[in-house]
Formats: sequence, structure tokens, C-alpha cells
Amino acid sequence: MALVHLRHSVRAVVLDEGDRILLCRFVIPEPTGPIVVWAAPGGGVERGESVLAALRRELHEEVGLAIDADPPHVWHQEVIEPGHAVGYDGVINDYFLVRAASFHPRGAMSDDELAAENIDGFRWWRLPDIADYRGSDLFSPRDLATPLAALIAGGVPAEAVPLGL
Repeated sequence: MALVHLRHSVRAVVLDEGDRILLCRFVIPEPTGPIVVWAAPGGGVERGESVLAALRRELHEEVGLAIDADPPHVWHQEVIEPGHAVGYDGVINDYFLVRAASFHPRGAMSDDELAAENIDGFRWWRLPDIADYRGSDLFSPRDLATPLAALIAGGVPAEAVPLGL
């Protein structure tokens, strides 16, 4: 059996005082036209870096949020699908809950650096707006509304909830 090369990433489920979630707008270039995906801020864990150190770094770089405490691990996602992440056979995403007062996202990365990561904006989303969305943009995970509703209603789970694509 061939080894599977997965990209390990961390993501923050940043919820404000109104239970809105902060999402990054990724524009993924494809031969048939760009695909827009709304996903939680975060990114790859670098060699020798702890998961929480990676989370702190990514939040600082992308949205300008500093966290002191270790946030709870709420979701775990494994997607094994060649081509899902360039150069990898898939991804592992670990999601951590971060509560923060609403803020204007502006991280340490320049607009050009964000664009190099395919990020071209940020938005605070209300759960009903995600659940009722019928446009062409995608969410990551695709059924974000379901685990988000459970997290908002039930609080931090006893162990990380597995997510699908």
C-alpha cells in the first residue's frame, strides 16, 4: 500500500459575542474558472511546530487575532482526495474554538501575501446565513451549518467531532 501524504492544518472557529463565525474567502484558480470557498482562518502546521503554536501564528498572520489560553479542540477532519491540496493526497484539519469580541480582521500579512494564499477577503457569518445560502460559493466543511449549530447550541464537545468533506 502506498503512503498517503497529508497536509496537517489547524483552523480556528472564531465566534464573536453574537455567535457569528469569522470565515476567510478563498478564491481557488481552476481551469474551468475560479472556485470560491469560505473557510475558517488557519493553515499548515510547519515541521517542528506544535498544533497550538501553528494556530497562534496563523491567526496573527491572517486576521490579527492574538490568543493567550489554549482553545478547546472541537472538530477533526480528514479528507483523503488527491488534488484536494496541491502536492498532497489530502488534508487533516484540526479545528479549535476561539471566542472573541467582533473585530475587523487585519493580520500581519500584506494583501499580496494573502492573495498568494488565495485569500481575498473575510466576513462574519451568522448561522442562518450559512444554512440558507444557495449561491455558488462553497463552505469548508461543505455542511458547515450542521456542526456549527451543534457547537453553538451544545458548547464544547467532550471530544473533537469528526467532520466530512
